[in-house]
Parts: sequence; C-alpha cells; structure tokens
Amino acid sequence: MNDQQRRRPAKPHRRPRKDPVRFLAFETLRAVDERDAYANLVLPPLLKKARAKGDFDNRDAALATELVYGTLRRQGTYDAIVAACIDRPLREVDPPVLDVLNMGVHQLLGTRIPTHAAVSASVELARVVLGEGRAKFVNAVLRKVSADDLDGWVARVAPPYEEDPEDHLAVVHSHPRWVVSALWDALGGGRAGIEDLLEADNERPEVTLVARPGRSTTDELLTALGDGNGLPGRWSPYAVRMAEGGEPGALAAVQEGRAGVQDEGSQLVAAALANAPVEGSDNRWLDGCAGPGGKAALLAALAAERGAALLAAEKQPHRARLVERALAGNPGPYQVITADGTRPPWRPGGFDRVLMDVPCSGLGALRRRPEARWRRRKEDLENFASLQRALLREALKAVRVGGVVGYATCSPHLAETRVVVDDVLRGRGGQPVEAEWVDARPLMPGVPALGDGPDVQLWPHLHGTDAMYLALLRRTA
Repeated sequence: MNDQQRRRPAKPHRRPRKDPVRFLAFETLRAVDERDAYANLVLPPLLKKARAKGDFDNRDAALATELVYGTLRRQGTYDAIVAACIDRPLREVDPPVLDVLNMGVHQLLGTRIPTHAAVSASVELARVVLGEGRAKFVNAVLRKVSADDLDGWVARVAPPYEEDPEDHLAVVHSHPRWVVSALWDALGGGRAGIEDLLEADNERPEVTLVARPGRSTTDELLTALGDGNGLPGRWSPYAVRMAEGGEPGALAAVQEGRAGVQDEGSQLVAAALANAPVEGSDNRWLDGCAGPGGKAALLAALAAERGAALLAAEKQPHRARLVERALAGNPGPYQVITADGTRPPWRPGGFDRVLMDVPCSGLGALRRRPEARWRRRKEDLENFASLQRALLREALKAVRVGGVVGYATCSPHLAETRVVVDDVLRGRGGQPVEAEWVDARPLMPGVPALGDGPDVQLWPHLHGTDAMYLALLRRTA
C-alpha cells in the first residue's frame, strides 16, 4: 500500500434507504410467522395506512401484494432453492433472514423485476431490517440464485417424479408432502389432475362478489363496476367476478351490506341448502357455525324472500359480532346469538333447514390463505375430527323429521368430509342417526364435474372456486 492510499479518507458510511414497498411486505411476512396471522387480514390495513400517508399508489400496492402472496405461495420451492445455496441446514437460518431471502428469490425467479434490481433491493432491505453483516449473507445467496431460472433450479432441487412422486410434486408446486398426499387421495386419478389442482392453489384467486337477494342484484353490481371491470359468476346466480385490482369496498352496495365478498363455492353451498326439498313447513332456518357471516347473510336474504326466519349461532364472541355486521339491514326476521353448536341452547327438532359449516383444516382455501399449508400439520385433523362429528350430530338433532341438514367444510380432505358423514350416520362414536342422503348435484345446476354424488366436492382447478364440500341429509325419524 503506497502513501497516497494510506492518506485516502475512508468512504463515509451510507445509511440504508428504506424502501416502503418491500419494508411493508417484510412486515406482513413477519406478522404471518411470528403471530400466526393471516396475510389477507394483515396486509389490507397496512396498505390502507400507506395510501393514507401518501406513500403508496396502486402500482406500489400491487407490488407489495405480489411480494407477500408470491413468497408465501412458493415458500416450499424457495426454501429448497435457498437450502441448496447455503452451507448450513435451513433450520439454522433465522426466520427474518429467510423471509428476506425468500422474498428476494421470488423477485428473481417469480417476477419480471430485473436481476440487478431484485438483488440490490433485497440487500438494501436486509441492511435496514437485519444489519450489515446479514445483508452480506443475503447478497451472497441471492447472487447464487440469480445464476439460473426457476425451471433450472427446480430441476436441480426436486427429486425425480419416478423415484418419489409426492416429494417431487411437493417441491415443484410448493405444498407440504402430507398435503399433496391428502389432496391426491381426495381427488383420485393420475398425475395430470393433481398437478392441475396444485397449480390452481398457487394462482391468484379472483375477487367474487355476492348480490344478496332482495337487497341487491348482479346487474346493479355490474353497472357499478363499469364496462370491463366485472363479469357474471360462472355458476352462482348471485355472483359477480371483479377485474384484477378492483376495490370491492368502494362499491355502495358493499358499503351498505347489500352485497359482499364471497367465493362462488360458498354461495353454491348456501343456495343448495336453501333449495333442497323439505317435507312440510319451511319457516325456521339455522346456521350453527355462522362466523364470519358470509353464508349466514346469503341464507338470511333467501329466507326473507320466503318469510322464513334465520337463527345464526357462533361460538366465538368476536366472530358473532362479524355475523351481526353481515346480517345488519336484512329485511326478514333473524337473530344472532353466541352459542356453542355442540351444546346448543335451542330445542331439538325445531328447525326446517340447518347449515353446519364446521371448523376444518382450510385446505380448500389455499389460494386465498397460502400460509395455511405451512401452518397446518397432519395431526391437526385429529383435533378437528371429534368437533366435526359432534357438530353434525347436533345439527341432525336440531332439524325436524323431514327437514334437511347441510354439512359443509372448506376442505377436500376425506377425513373431514365423507368419512365424518359416514361415521355419524352409522353411529360410530355415538348413537346412530336416522337420516338419508339427499343428492346435492341437481341443486347446483349447470356446474360440471360434480362426481358420482350424492355429496359434492368443488375444486379450484375444475370450478374456479374454493374446494368446498357439501353433504345434504334429510332427517327420517
């Protein structure tokens, strides 16, 4: 080193620049990991706050949303890629570091952001939230990742399909192996069907509105959205599909509770129960697990058109308040109560129609809640099993002879669907119930690929809906 080099002053330390878009996305990912929060509940208020401060425009909000959901959906694939680029087990990488890395990998392999911009923005974020030392680690890993594209990396890190089909699909399509196995069992068939389903789970779902009968119409919603910003639903007569980037909360009908955001599969389940034939009276309806209130609001509107009353019960007080909000303004008689459906306050045989949309693993809504696939464990199904059976038994007690019960779950897992219904009808774990199956397929007119019946399983890749399950049962004695 010469004298001139010795005398050269050191470069001044530059403070890292905080990128508000990537910082907000990182905050959301940390909330998902640290607090078991759901991104669809955390992200919207953060975006609203950023917009109110003038930090974000629509383009910024779209990028933040893509970074959050893209990273969560592809977490399994990105974990495998990062693991191939480091010299330690992945479990030894601190979760905040892994969040920055995976978000950087998504920018490199899952978006059109230029390589240099994806790496530099990720390293700058790391300097802000992790510190200089870890930022160097992030830089080194992402430069290794940038040497190949997604297909090239997947070919490297996924085992061959011929050697281990489930593990191959798990890495390629970013689902835990046990979820791949469960979905494959429920779907049946060969490789093409399960790959289509897993790919559909990783697609961004449409925002679907429901026009609540007697309070709004699909024509009103389509007119309010304007040309090119809305399309009629595929299957539900009450559905309108919004164009990407639309804001449902800006519509007057949604603000006033006359319409809402509701997946078309949920609409079909509620409508099928409402239209199932019953013998005798049709005056009292029950939603026994009503929170957060989407199906209850549609049922209440349909009941009001017939002069029937709906009782909506929800065990959790905060969710019962959401139900009250969803039903506010309904023209017909209704009541919302906080009650446990396994220990109901209502008398047996008092209802003509009962919906029991039971708590479940949520494996049918992985498009909307991608983090659920990483949060759930196979053992969780055992915790749901006894509750699901107890709720169905009480639903069948609550309905009168000749009335109909709808058992619904947002899961295609066989242990949460047909197995539950079969066990209850056969008296496994309790007294047998005198009830018969009602074929649900004719009650979803125009919907294809509904299987052999009498129950119905909807699928994201076949119907564009969440994977809702519905069994209809008529009490016979």
